[in-house]
Amino acid sequence: MKNDLMRMIMEDIGFEDITTNAIIGPDVNARARIISKEGGIIAGIDVAKAIFNEFELNYSLNKSDGDVISPDDTIIALEGNARNLLVVERTALNLMMRMSGIATLTSKMVETVRKVNDKVIVASTRKTTPGIQFFEKSAVKLGGGDPHRFRLDDCVMIKDNHRVLVGDIARAITLARENVSFTKKIEIEVESIEEAILASQAGADIVMLDNMEPHEIEDVLKEMDNQGLRKNVIIEASGGINPGNITQYALTSVDVISMGFLTHSAPTIDLSMEIIN
Repeated sequence: MKNDLMRMIMEDIGFEDITTNAIIGPDVNARARIISKEGGIIAGIDVAKAIFNEFELNYSLNKSDGDVISPDDTIIALEGNARNLLVVERTALNLMMRMSGIATLTSKMVETVRKVNDKVIVASTRKTTPGIQFFEKSAVKLGGGDPHRFRLDDCVMIKDNHRVLVGDIARAITLARENVSFTKKIEIEVESIEEAILASQAGADIVMLDNMEPHEIEDVLKEMDNQGLRKNVIIEASGGINPGNITQYALTSVDVISMGFLTHSAPTIDLSMEIIN
């Protein structure tokens, strides 16, 4: 993580911070605070700490990752070299704002589904921002959600394009069983009752019902119950799920609801750093 953060900061600095270096002396010290401009769930404090440590800035924490925040809360108090404070400001804030937005949205979605189904897992997808996937997935966890796969090597995920190339659901699952460690679960994306049944019979650990309406999912679950297949697999609903329809999906009794919305559409939480000297 440290290398990624330093790369981001150096990309932001370029050759130098010409404004700060031109008007702020190298030996000037300052105090500052990071404050919230709106309410939500704070995330990214551990990320900010890693940045501050690299630039030898002293800090005290008033909040921890996952805490609820209100407008004008002081999140972190800072003290140290003024140039260093200013040079890391934007990168630290941008990451915290992005992560806090994802954590806040995730928390809201978890709270929404818990009202009708206290067992369903709310998960993210791999619709993340290249380069900061780890931070976005970590924010989902802080909001009470499940990160699903961080990377391609976490779990076998047989998607529509894999199936086109292999040509057969059962064969794709068999090949995965033969060529992947027993420690990895096998998940497959399906689009109909028939495909869900076939995938379950072929030994999939997780069956993802892709872009199905809630009533279609209920039909799938009913048929799987009738055939005694329901207890053998985890059923995941995914595709087109958003704050406006998540309750309907939670009412279907699926095991997992995965949402790209958590990462690709989360608004940021507005934070600011103020010099208080």
